Amino acid sequence: MTATASIPSHRIAIDVGGTFVDYVLLDEASGSITIEKQLSTPERIVDEVMTGIGRLPVALSQTSIFHGTTVALNTIVQERGVAVGLLTTAGFRDILEIGRGSRPEIYNPLFREPPALIDRFLRREIAGRMDAQGREVTPLDLDQLDREADALVAAGVEALAICFLHSYTNNTHEAVAAERIRRRHPGIALAVSHELVREWREFERTSTTVLNAYVQPPFKRYIDALVARLEGAGYANPLAVMQSNGGVSAARRAADRPITTLESGPAGGVIGASVLAAELGLKNVICSDVGGTTVDLALIEDGAIVERNQTKIAGRPVLGPTIDILSAGVGGGSIAWIDNRGSLRVGPRSAGSSPGPACFGLGGSEPTVTDCHLVLGSLDPDRFLGARIRLDVDAARGAVDRLAGRLGLGRDELAAGILQIAESNMIGAIRSITVKRGLDPRDFTLVSYGGGGGFFAAAVAEELGVRSIIVPTASATFSAWGIVSSDYREDSARTMVRTLDDETAREIVAVARRLSADNVERLSEHNIDAGRIRSFVRCDVRFAGQEYTVTVGVDDDWLQSPDRLLAGLSERFVDMHRRLYGHGEQGMPVELVTVRVRSIGHVARPAFPRARDGAAPEPSAWRETYFRAEGERVRTPVYDRDALSRLFAVEGPAIVEEWTTTTLVPPGWSAGTDRIGNLVLTAKAEGEE
Repeated sequence: MTATASIPSHRIAIDVGGTFVDYVLLDEASGSITIEKQLSTPERIVDEVMTGIGRLPVALSQTSIFHGTTVALNTIVQERGVAVGLLTTAGFRDILEIGRGSRPEIYNPLFREPPALIDRFLRREIAGRMDAQGREVTPLDLDQLDREADALVAAGVEALAICFLHSYTNNTHEAVAAERIRRRHPGIALAVSHELVREWREFERTSTTVLNAYVQPPFKRYIDALVARLEGAGYANPLAVMQSNGGVSAARRAADRPITTLESGPAGGVIGASVLAAELGLKNVICSDVGGTTVDLALIEDGAIVERNQTKIAGRPVLGPTIDILSAGVGGGSIAWIDNRGSLRVGPRSAGSSPGPACFGLGGSEPTVTDCHLVLGSLDPDRFLGARIRLDVDAARGAVDRLAGRLGLGRDELAAGILQIAESNMIGAIRSITVKRGLDPRDFTLVSYGGGGGFFAAAVAEELGVRSIIVPTASATFSAWGIVSSDYREDSARTMVRTLDDETAREIVAVARRLSADNVERLSEHNIDAGRIRSFVRCDVRFAGQEYTVTVGVDDDWLQSPDRLLAGLSERFVDMHRRLYGHGEQGMPVELVTVRVRSIGHVARPAFPRARDGAAPEPSAWRETYFRAEGERVRTPVYDRDALSRLFAVEGPAIVEEWTTTTLVPPGWSAGTDRIGNLVLTAKAEGEE
């Protein structure tokens, strides 16, 4: 029996990671938060989520829940989706293999595109065609549609993907086919391209639709199971799921569109970093989320989160707005191993939480990054995760010693080397989103969070030349804090390639209003008053004859006058093109490609704490800790972060501990607290004592 919905007094954010489930409970009235963590075990993840919720000091009937999950992403990366059948326009059966007919890595002779997720015999062609202007060229063959759909279902597919040529401009054929199949095969999962994305590029649109079908059944089973357990425990409000675009949407929609949730968890951390950066007046930020399995990286440039309208997951393209997040396979659970050339490697294999690192005592035997930190004295074995887990130092030493013996190295030497390789992997990933894009990381502040962020922040920043690091309060659950700070958000787009003229300007206004109305209708599922929803319009624009576009923001007042819209779009596009590419001339023919509308329903955000007054604390303990710069173990003071005041300042080496994570302050760095309790690490200037 479902509980009666109520106005929630609390909001819960749940971030399911590869090693832990993180929780943040927000009191809507006071803005105060409570944090919690629970081990993440994939085969019983719903049970783990509910176990952690049970420790929160609030009745579920008084809450609303925002949920970030990697279920869809992991299903694609591990290729554990369901059997999918594809129905496509005659002549396009092999589009997943042909792609764009290009070679992405032209200097790599070993490069191979990922194989198509659908065997060729499960890809069927249907007669019927629209042209690029949306005019019907060939009627849809309904008899053939029925035969091919029946054959695919008989072959055992669990999901069907429908992607017809040019359906982004006229979806009539797809809509008819979808309705017919849903009526004929009501139990089959169905992904229809125009219901997911109204943008051009047939290969990318087909890939997006197929990937959505591939993960839809397992994702829906997960959402349904979680909702049932929540309702059974008294939860009454709609569950919201974090999306890749940095906003939350109704779980019912997410279950049909899991492709929009691929960067669900990492997106929360970037939103949190954006809110924090705005509070601190930081314009350029490197967001670094070091978890148990991966490090997830993103940029805030000139105060704005860097986004993209297309990304790749496991080498396969996905259309749709997403925060530009780069994930690398290195984290606290990353396993150290020797490859077939005898070289030491770290990751991307991870011990996860089951069996976990050797020091967890749950059956893991290979050395991980966490084992190395424990061996080198960076971790307190008795206080890990608030003393809920007693780390086995001997097991960690044994795992490191076995690998050290194979390489002829000492224990500390190997453990430090493993950490250095992990750091190098992180540094390389950060350079790929900064230096390779023409950005100097020295112009950025590093915001480091996640359970492992504090261990690596200073070493990574020092190599990059970054001199300032922010480690947020409760940094291990910072992505969940970002999720609880996220607004309700819906994105819509419509490709309509037109010369940018007066008539096109009027079309833009009409399309933008329709897309905005669609978004507002979807947001109304969360009982958001329409007056609280703001919509933002952007247009993908290019010079006539170009292949690629520049996304240009549209001012609200431009939409009141087609003449003003035409002039504003053209001028702003040329200015942006000059900044990006160094050339561009006003008055040259310009084309509109896609209209985009983002609608946001704002939520109340957690209040920032204030650093406590009081005397600077004394060390709570001292520990012999190995620092690579010293080449030996150093007697190091340990501070309890919960006891830090505004007067706290310490020179490295030092360790700052909290119940969910640890921050290292190596020699050459100092640490202090800012006005809202963040830990701020600063590198000493060259030659400074």
